[in-house]
Amino acid sequence: MEKTVYNSFPLHPECPDVRRLADNPAEALLRAEADIVAAENAAELDRYRTLENLEEAQQDGRGVTRRTFVAGAAATATALATAQFVTTSASFAATKTGTLIHVFLYGGLDGLSLIAPDNDPVLAKARPDLLLGNDSLALGRGFKLTSAFKPLEKWLGAGQLGFIPAVSDERLSRSHFQAADACNLGGLPNETGGRGWLDGLVDNLGKGTAFRSVGIGSTLPRSLVGNNGAISLNNIGSLRLNGDERFRAATEKAIKGLFTGINHPVEEAVQEGMGALATAQKLAAKPYQPVEGVKYEGVGNAFKQLAQLIKGGANVRVATVGMGGYDTHENQGTSAGGQLHRRLNELASAMAAFFTDLGPQAADVTIMVSSEFGRRVGSNTGGTDHGHGGVVTVLSGKKLAGSLLGTWNGLDKLDSGDVPEYNNMFNVYGAVAQGRFGLTNAEVEKVFPRQKYAPMKLYA
Repeated sequence: MEKTVYNSFPLHPECPDVRRLADNPAEALLRAEADIVAAENAAELDRYRTLENLEEAQQDGRGVTRRTFVAGAAATATALATAQFVTTSASFAATKTGTLIHVFLYGGLDGLSLIAPDNDPVLAKARPDLLLGNDSLALGRGFKLTSAFKPLEKWLGAGQLGFIPAVSDERLSRSHFQAADACNLGGLPNETGGRGWLDGLVDNLGKGTAFRSVGIGSTLPRSLVGNNGAISLNNIGSLRLNGDERFRAATEKAIKGLFTGINHPVEEAVQEGMGALATAQKLAAKPYQPVEGVKYEGVGNAFKQLAQLIKGGANVRVATVGMGGYDTHENQGTSAGGQLHRRLNELASAMAAFFTDLGPQAADVTIMVSSEFGRRVGSNTGGTDHGHGGVVTVLSGKKLAGSLLGTWNGLDKLDSGDVPEYNNMFNVYGAVAQGRFGLTNAEVEKVFPRQKYAPMKLYA
């Protein structure tokens, strides 16, 4: 008489006693459990094929609804596949070239502490304690750049580093939450349906791998939320099936077998998702070694993950990196050694390490750095309050049209104490993406609902 343990499947077809499966009781139980799982998977596969036959019968007019089949397929997929890959619709088909990385600086960057017009009388009067120093780097059109960005001087000289001043949108308030939300969505929630602008951008890029949308961090940013499925990870090694390490390989094998030969779209999604897991495991199998001389520190560790993915052939199309610490109401420290100067230097050092590490592959990468808003022109006794008219930074493998880009009409007429909006934020976002991926105006316009896109010349 066969024994069963809380299960309708036999422990072993030829063994009446679980203890006979192995000398070690613990190992015997593991083997018994493995046999049970295998039997369950075989039964589920049979059920899937039965559902497939039912669907075919429905097409022949024999009375089974498509909803019955889809419901059964979805239930099995949900039970056996993890959330990291069931949403991927992955294919290694050709896509528009390159990678766009959006770096978001949370807190509201004081753009005038990053770049500023040289010897400007308005700034000299309004913020004498926050002027850029004599060690600043020269930009075009009479502007200068903080010395904190000196690690990127090489790319500045090569025409690959540029800045767009006076960037805002009339829909942005001075609330961190509201402004950051609108920036990530590409408009207000009721305009976008809560869908992120980068997810909308992916619609224009064709099919890609499961890594085509990647958020570096523990949670997915709003900019990647939407219809296309994105992966959020702190490091590549964290992308794996949940559960005990001892059973992981067997589980992967079981899932692959279950979703093979079922002639249904879920097969492609799961199989390519498993391919993503295999890619991640391969990349994480040994410690990543950047090129000689490159050292990633601070926010650079996020760029390190992207370098590993890009150099490993994961086919990343859009990615995000977040960095906090830019809400500088006091102790702003614009000069060398100051709080904001240190944060900007950490960012510049990370981007320089990343582009150096990528080598020739940097030609296909563009980094766009923005924040939820700028800050007021006047100093708040060592700091600055929330304002508008921020700065967007672009570091690109493609040569830019200049080091200072977009419209600049000076500070003679401030907007209630703020830098005026001379360049619309979403036109800037759209132009950066358009130049990276070769999109049409109509394709860009679809990314930002209720916005009439006005192209900007950012690339040479």
